[in-house]
Amino acid sequence: MLPYLLPALAAFVTAGLTFFSGFGLGTILLPVFALFFPLEVAIGLTAVVHLANNLFKLALVGKYADRGVVLRFGLPALAAAFLGAEALLRLAGLPALATYQLFGHTLQVAPVKLVVAVLMVVFALFEVHPALADFTLPRGWLPLGGVLSGFFGGLSGHQGSLRSIFLLKCGLSKEAFISTGVVIACLVDISRLAVYASGFPAHLIQDNAGPLMAAMIAALLGSFLGRRVLIRITMRFVQILVAALLFLVALGLASGVI
Repeated sequence: MLPYLLPALAAFVTAGLTFFSGFGLGTILLPVFALFFPLEVAIGLTAVVHLANNLFKLALVGKYADRGVVLRFGLPALAAAFLGAEALLRLAGLPALATYQLFGHTLQVAPVKLVVAVLMVVFALFEVHPALADFTLPRGWLPLGGVLSGFFGGLSGHQGSLRSIFLLKCGLSKEAFISTGVVIACLVDISRLAVYASGFPAHLIQDNAGPLMAAMIAALLGSFLGRRVLIRITMRFVQILVAALLFLVALGLASGVI
């Protein structure tokens, strides 16, 4: 029951709260899925939910996207997401770095889990530290931002916070900022899912169709309510919650507990 309930609840709440921030759904949902599924499966399931939610948001606000920003940022992100997803597949196939016993259980520190754990800590700092949360870069850095956001999006699913760092200085309206971010996120999700599909056994999605569908439906409902009700909600509590969850799950991944 928990593999259905917790991801669905996380998807519903986060999709609503983060509708206007442009990021946060994958950041929270990945650790929740990782509690119940192997990390590679958790990343793939999160990507499917993330894409479905972004396509829904695209239908709501897609007309406001800035085409110039999409081309300069989105196309490099699309290409880099392939590389990040390929890196994930290669890391997933590497042997464990260490094995040890804890409370009668054999635990392993896998390279892919260690890398994702480090990324989680880094992006948790972006979520919670005021100086990093307000850090932005000028418009001329858009192609580099696309490469970085796309690569890490393909590797671990963490693309939104990096994307916001670059897009916030583009002089976009609120509607254009949301819409442009959604278009770029869709490009990255499609790119990485194409690689995941070629590298992961097809039955992984089928075997986890129940939790996946529950999370997808919950995310769509959350986004729908987010657009109608939660326009002025503060993101500070969400940022702290995201950071705390990321730190805890990162510790579990790095130690082999998860």
